[in-house]
Amino acid sequence: MRDLNLHTVCEEARCPNIGECWTHGTATFMILGDVCTRACGYCAVGHGRPGALDAAEPARVAAAVQTLDLAHVVVTSVDRDDVEDGGAAIFADTIREIRRRTPSASIEVLIPDFQGKEASLHAVLDAGPDILNHNTETVPRLYRLARSGGRYSRTLELLDRSRRYAPHIPTKSGIMLGLGEEWDEIVDTLRDLRNVGCAILTLGQYLRPSASHLPMARYYHPDEFARLKAIALEMGFAHVESGPLVRSSYHAHQQADSYRSAMGD
Repeated sequence: MRDLNLHTVCEEARCPNIGECWTHGTATFMILGDVCTRACGYCAVGHGRPGALDAAEPARVAAAVQTLDLAHVVVTSVDRDDVEDGGAAIFADTIREIRRRTPSASIEVLIPDFQGKEASLHAVLDAGPDILNHNTETVPRLYRLARSGGRYSRTLELLDRSRRYAPHIPTKSGIMLGLGEEWDEIVDTLRDLRNVGCAILTLGQYLRPSASHLPMARYYHPDEFARLKAIALEMGFAHVESGPLVRSSYHAHQQADSYRSAMGD
């Protein structure tokens, strides 16, 4: 990672599972630099004015995937509201470069909302990822508090547009618990996600990265995560990963395999 000047969300977001995932030789690549144009109250990734996009980054990511001989690749990014397409072209180039060098690898992308620009979403989908992930993060009532520049309706719209434009590519989303949401709000949000065709769901506990980030309102018991998993499966989600330390990319390879099994592939 250092030799190729690459970033991982594992490090930048201070993921609690970094030891487990890196021990197994898996990592989530973070493209478009390491400075985000948004300052969400829960996120540990640095924010400010980012540098120019790096057109050579897709090739470096693909080289790392090839060197590590990865079977499943997750590519995410910071928000790049400073560029017209939000970085969609770099996402698409990264998918194509990975396909060219390691055609056997399955590819999951965890994308920003691209400020609702449909052309940017289409550019990513046209490159042919195996899974399209966009995190919901929290319930609609808490969006203004937690998600700088984000909108709940835009999140649902993105997932719905993806399903309609590329129905063969499953969509995925994640929610973190503990910011002050009520139980009924969580269930309602799950229902909203199913209504726009979301197939894969992750539910995890919010852990405050530092004293300057939003406080944690509540720590959920593992039994509550199990109850929410059961509710989500009853709603029709094909795969649900639910637990205190679950993050978007946690067990991503198993999630992809589970989805394919559920769909009879």
